[in-house]
Amino acid sequence: MADDLSQISLTFPDGASRAFPAGTTPADVAASISPSLAKKAISATVDGAHWDLAWPIESDAEIAINTMKDLDPSLELIRHDLAHIMARAVQEIWPEVKVTIGPVIENGWYYDFDRAEPFTPEDLGQIEAKMKEIINRRDPVTTEVWDRERAVKYYEANNEPYKVELIEAIPGDQPIRMYWHGHWQDLCRGPHLQHTGQVPADAFKLMKVAGAYWRGDSNRPMLQRIYGVAFQNRQQLKNYLTFLEEAEKRDHRRLGREMELFHFQEEAPGMVFWHPNGWTIYRELEDYMRRKLSKAGYKEIKTPQVVDRKLWEASGHWDKYRENMFITEIDEEHANEKRINALKPMNCPCHVQVFNQGIKSYRDLPLRLAEFGSCHRYEAHGALHGLMRVRGFTQDDAHIFCTEDQIEQECASFISLLSDIYRDSGFAKFDIKLSTRPEVRVGSDEVWDKAEAALEKAILNIRNDFEIDPGEGAFYGPKLDFKLTDAIGREWQCGTFQADFNLPERLDATYIGQDGEKHRPVMLHRAILGSFERFIGILIENYAGRMPMWLAPRQVVVASIVSDADAFVLEAVQKLQHAGLRAEADIRNEKINYKVREHSVGKVPVILAVGQREVQDGTVTVRRLGEKQTQTVPLDQIVEELAREALPPDLAPE
Repeated sequence: MADDLSQISLTFPDGASRAFPAGTTPADVAASISPSLAKKAISATVDGAHWDLAWPIESDAEIAINTMKDLDPSLELIRHDLAHIMARAVQEIWPEVKVTIGPVIENGWYYDFDRAEPFTPEDLGQIEAKMKEIINRRDPVTTEVWDRERAVKYYEANNEPYKVELIEAIPGDQPIRMYWHGHWQDLCRGPHLQHTGQVPADAFKLMKVAGAYWRGDSNRPMLQRIYGVAFQNRQQLKNYLTFLEEAEKRDHRRLGREMELFHFQEEAPGMVFWHPNGWTIYRELEDYMRRKLSKAGYKEIKTPQVVDRKLWEASGHWDKYRENMFITEIDEEHANEKRINALKPMNCPCHVQVFNQGIKSYRDLPLRLAEFGSCHRYEAHGALHGLMRVRGFTQDDAHIFCTEDQIEQECASFISLLSDIYRDSGFAKFDIKLSTRPEVRVGSDEVWDKAEAALEKAILNIRNDFEIDPGEGAFYGPKLDFKLTDAIGREWQCGTFQADFNLPERLDATYIGQDGEKHRPVMLHRAILGSFERFIGILIENYAGRMPMWLAPRQVVVASIVSDADAFVLEAVQKLQHAGLRAEADIRNEKINYKVREHSVGKVPVILAVGQREVQDGTVTVRRLGEKQTQTVPLDQIVEELAREALPPDLAPE
């Protein structure tokens, strides 16, 4: 620490320290190191906080100067500055537009505007051009701290009521920081770049316009929100836009229509109408999961969908989850009272009821109860998203009742089972996150120590890479979350494993121990798919609709090239179906190229074409989805090959 109060000591990443006058800015520090660094500097990290180059440092601190080579701070600043530059561009083109807020979000930013006329796609192009013009001006970015009264008067004089309201919401102990990008000014906590020219002019794009209520309140004005994306360079932007194009091609909602899998309609928002093709995928996946669970020692049960509120009150869900539950009321004639029930949003309390029937011994543990449980949760209409976010869904749910000493082995067995299922589903890579005890929790520290150690040890017995998320466990116990990675690099959180010491206590679950006394079991909540609906949506997008043979709803189409081949086509279909394949005939009076295109759009894995030569030779011409080359083979041979390919992974020979 510097002895002189007018001096401060700044420590650099290499451990060296230097004295500077109090009030020195990071820009001054960069300049003292080298002119080159002063030019390249974009911000600083001061005692772990992101710091504007123009902010004074008043006390001893650790400091690092950031440049564009530092990914996280540079991307944040690029996107934050672009939000301001976009707002400036809008007001330069349409001076009457009022500005509100413009935060950084994943991959970019947005800014909300109050404008009478809606922004059009042509407007976005005009705004982009103006933004590039502003960037090329290389206008300096400067900042000042104003007192509250001065800032309010400034915005009132400039007819910016939203800024006035924002100032009124800032706590009194926080500074009112004003930023200028050239002549244009905005209220912002910062930090920002040194000048507009530090933003790469070819690495951003305006994406869309959406409506947004001011402060998220539907009683407040409706604003227009412009979204943009930005990266460090043009290639990164190009890669991202290519990724979006690929994600759009894989959108399960579009593929669901093309493949005739499912649909939604307003009469049942968030509820899936499964079509025969989609239900085939569902049933095949369910049958596979049932076989895997049975082999792993689970006992399948089925519990009611409608349950009296008394159980939900006893479990604690009524207080914590009431707003997300669908409620039903009926008049019980025999009791002369109104009975309040709820569609179950989860299966856990009902599984405890099954466990509680009869006396359980320590010899019965671990007891693994599985259910493909139909659940309903109220989700806001705007949050619904195809199969990924629904109101009615089926969990591949199970609860394991065990002793504390059995947690580690049950966790290890679960991870092994999950690994097999993900691999069979086409996901070779997944990550594990261990969430530890939160501040507010039930159970003693000793029990938490044991549970957390058991989960960690179980992971390490199988693999050594996982992430710890401190304080993010459930209030009743630590948990593991499993994130799988799809074909285009997106992560999906599906599986979960949670240790619960609370619900058995609340619902009075007990077993008789070796000592002859009653004990509380530990309840392990676990799921692998998460929900069938969401997992099927993920599968569709991962495979871009080209499902593996065992899951493909329409596995083989045998198509005639000429009408003389119709009889052979029907014979071929019969042989394929007899071998267990989902096969169908296409003997319409259409050209073979038309048939191939149509069934390719429907993502049929294999099309067998039959013409006069094939009929004579007892062969078929095989066209596989996505392949240009065809192959002509004997019918019996392809039936045998496809029957092997269509076996589910757990039934296929080693």
